[in-house]
Amino acid sequence: MSLDRTVLAFAGCMVLLSVALTAWVSPYFMWFTVFVGFNLLQSAITGFCPAAKFFRWLGVKPGTAF
Repeated sequence: MSLDRTVLAFAGCMVLLSVALTAWVSPYFMWFTVFVGFNLLQSAITGFCPAAKFFRWLGVKPGTAF
């Protein structure tokens, strides 16, 4: 899986996890959803994504390979 797809999958999982935690644990977990959304927005504007940097450090290669 490419770096871009890995970051998108990770972001999707974090959004789903935060919504589940909001529904079943505490409404304060909604702030986690806000954080993930803000991080996606700043990444789109600035081009800097901390998750991409982390996954690149783990060895995920950029490119279009599946």
